[in-house]
Amino acid sequence: MEIGKVELKKILKEQREEFQAFIGTLAEDFTAQVKILAESVSDLQRQLIIIRDMVARNTEDIEAMKMDMLVIKEDIESIKYTLKKKVDLDEFASLEKRVLILERNR
Repeated sequence: MEIGKVELKKILKEQREEFQAFIGTLAEDFTAQVKILAESVSDLQRQLIIIRDMVARNTEDIEAMKMDMLVIKEDIESIKYTLKKKVDLDEFASLEKRVLILERNR
């Protein structure tokens, strides 16, 4: 069974049309997938920008806290020094008793 030139052209035309339709479907699917990927990348970029801004704010807050801690440390050192010069309640009570005894013996 031989195929004539006209029949061959008809068969090839049908196959070409099927192939073009298939390629068109593949192209549409590929385009849709690329669009989804691009949207995902865009969302990730927005999230990264938000995270970067949060890190920057946190870094600023940490630096401010470091400065506050230095001031607090200095204040504590000053308070400790001042407290060392003061008498505690037991010592004060003891001194009071001694003064009372000295005043009575006068």
